[in-house]
Amino acid sequence: METSQNGGQLQKVGECFYRYSSNGVYYARIKIDGKEIKRSLGTTDRTLARRKLSALKDELRQIDRSQGRVTLAELCDRYLKTVQHQKPKTVERKTFIVGRIKNDWPTGKLTQVGKIKPSDVDLWLSRYRFGSASRNLHISCVKELFSSAVRDRIITASPAAHLRSAKREKPIRLTPTFEQFKAIIADVRAQRFNADAQDSADFLEFLGRAGLGQAEASSLTRGDVDFEAARIVTFRHKTGTGFAIPLFPQVRPLLERLCEGKAHDEHAFQLNDAKKALSGACKRLGFPRFTQRSLRRMFITRAIEQGVDVKVIAEWQGHKDGGKLILDTYSHVNPSHSHRMAQLMVDETEPQNIISLSQQA
Repeated sequence: METSQNGGQLQKVGECFYRYSSNGVYYARIKIDGKEIKRSLGTTDRTLARRKLSALKDELRQIDRSQGRVTLAELCDRYLKTVQHQKPKTVERKTFIVGRIKNDWPTGKLTQVGKIKPSDVDLWLSRYRFGSASRNLHISCVKELFSSAVRDRIITASPAAHLRSAKREKPIRLTPTFEQFKAIIADVRAQRFNADAQDSADFLEFLGRAGLGQAEASSLTRGDVDFEAARIVTFRHKTGTGFAIPLFPQVRPLLERLCEGKAHDEHAFQLNDAKKALSGACKRLGFPRFTQRSLRRMFITRAIEQGVDVKVIAEWQGHKDGGKLILDTYSHVNPSHSHRMAQLMVDETEPQNIISLSQQA
């Protein structure tokens, strides 16, 4: 029996199970690896206290006591070693964020990981003033950091588990009209003193007419184009999936010219991208600074306005969601197209293309 300063006595009522006589609160006293751990169970209810004792025992069994003194700085160094295989920009970004964790942590980088509280994570995040995209990157990194500590049995639960990503505002994405697109291609081709003018124009024209991205176009080979089956096989680098699209009539003449005389594994285009040519054309024409991605958005927007089924467009883009992403991203429509669609909403009791039996008689 143990007596506290306030006169209460810690009475043993079961294995590893104690109760203070002064206030009736139950406590756990557990010895692991020669070290005694004493912790309040925070209740005077015996049944609830037993459940909490059992949960505490399970929690303590999951922890590797030999790593109990691992500091935040040591965890950060371990974590960075595990991400070196990722893309250089990703490694650079995570190194920057981990540097912020080590330098700006509220309780210091030498804090033992097991003593870090969720409020410490909140205080660290509150030091910065950033937009939703940057905040989400910081949240993702700190969650990965403490998840690695859970996997290594340094802690049983992540102090960053409660964090939720901030909802990102939808950016205003510049999209050219089809007329602007044709003007851009013509302008690029007209640059007589640019040795890459024709190759750049071919590349940009393909992006806008096929609806593919820069990475897909740059990796396209002669063998990927099947003129007999009227199909193009490509690979979505962002998602790591392969898919096929039709050889659209508006693309066929361009690819027939580019693929003529080329070997099966020879690339269709001479360039990997044409962003400089696109930027120069936009500047000369007084257009907004469209990007190569803008040309794919133009293709999708135009397909929607032409009445192509959204699910079909999604398949052309290599999406597996049945068109959900297309609907979320391209919910806007061209005002003139909206006006044309509005003309279909006539105040008629029945469609105009139906002839009644009385009229036939």
